[in-house]
Amino acid sequence: MIDTYSAALAFIHGRTQFKKAPTLSRMRQFLHELGDPQLKVAGIHVAGTNGKGSTVANLRELFMADGLTVGTFTSPFIVRFNERISVDGTPISDEELVGLVQQIQPIVAKLDATLASGGPTEFEIITAMMFLYFAAQPIDIAIIEVGLGGLYDSTNVWTPAVSVITTIGYDHMQILGNTLTAIATQKAGIIKTQVPVIVGKLPAEAQQVMIDTTMSKRAPLRTLGVDFTTKLLPPQGWQERFNFDGLEAHFKDLTTPLLGDYQVDNAAVAIAAYLTYHQATQLPVVTSDVKTAVAATQWPGRFERLNQDPLIMIDGAHNEPAVTELAATLSERFGQQIVYVIFAVLADKQHQQMIQTLGALPNVQLRLTQFEGPNAKRPATDPTMLAHEMPNGRTAEVFDNWQAALMQTLQEMSSDDALLLTGSLYFISDVRAYFKDGSDLETD
Repeated sequence: MIDTYSAALAFIHGRTQFKKAPTLSRMRQFLHELGDPQLKVAGIHVAGTNGKGSTVANLRELFMADGLTVGTFTSPFIVRFNERISVDGTPISDEELVGLVQQIQPIVAKLDATLASGGPTEFEIITAMMFLYFAAQPIDIAIIEVGLGGLYDSTNVWTPAVSVITTIGYDHMQILGNTLTAIATQKAGIIKTQVPVIVGKLPAEAQQVMIDTTMSKRAPLRTLGVDFTTKLLPPQGWQERFNFDGLEAHFKDLTTPLLGDYQVDNAAVAIAAYLTYHQATQLPVVTSDVKTAVAATQWPGRFERLNQDPLIMIDGAHNEPAVTELAATLSERFGQQIVYVIFAVLADKQHQQMIQTLGALPNVQLRLTQFEGPNAKRPATDPTMLAHEMPNGRTAEVFDNWQAALMQTLQEMSSDDALLLTGSLYFISDVRAYFKDGSDLETD
């Protein structure tokens, strides 16, 4: 009998993560046994290589500013598992989570006994819990983030009012394919017949996949830079400023506390999805509410400032496209100061390209370390190996653990310098928890 929070998590995490053959039939049968709760949930589906979490966060604030109750489904979590299923930004309670696991456990056991491939995977169970929870709550709209890919993702049994694809880049290639066309085809799998699609700035070959797919599905396509645009304004303090134009709307001098030009893109994609949803439902759009919502958007672990003096930041740049954006922000925002970067990444990522990009920045002092990965099958990369991947003529210090790297860096950096810890989302989750627990930051 599962009657505690720890037992419920153990049940969820004890399931297999992947099956040999991708399919949605098992997920559909699973939900049918649970009464098809996904049919009671309306909202927006968000896929993409990067930018999903920030886009979801913007959408949550936008719809909450309308006075709506908003459910969000995101992954991975930064501090606690419960964050993945939230209503108006408040994570599901431990008691509610236990109740959902108790509800689905008999169905899982039944499918384990009857399906040749076995019962639901870990993510299928989490997805089913989310649909059950949102169907039972008095929510007005759900913003649901794809777990991996799109076409065979367990969230793809759902038909939203609007589909969003934020970015396309190289990540999870062992599952999604080795070309941008193949990866885009997987992401485009969430596109449904006649459901409007909002896309961010995509490479040409990925954009062509979106054009072809939306045409075949008779789905309206709205693209950043074509159907809606942004104009960057000079930044002021810890924020980005921009104008938004398109989809019959004009918003001037919007601000977001999420740093980086790419965060302006994410906010614009969210605004476009919000406007498209409003057009379909004939809800009014209040300009002041849009400005307030975007300005209020927070997303932990994305260029998040943990400490002001000295300046300490974390950023979950966990793949090559994200590191490219991170490097641009470091050059634009922090190019006139020394930035110490402590980097740790999972072994299954394209760490050579990531090291080359960060190591080439003239103002960056790179420090390589490791952390305890999520499980034995996904370890962190040996930092000594990372050091061999530095660009010609550049070197990086190596530390056996990130806490030692942090302590030494705090001793060495001056008040004018900045410190960034980045790489795996699991790594920055550990770092964030360490700082939020009130660890001593004093330096000599």
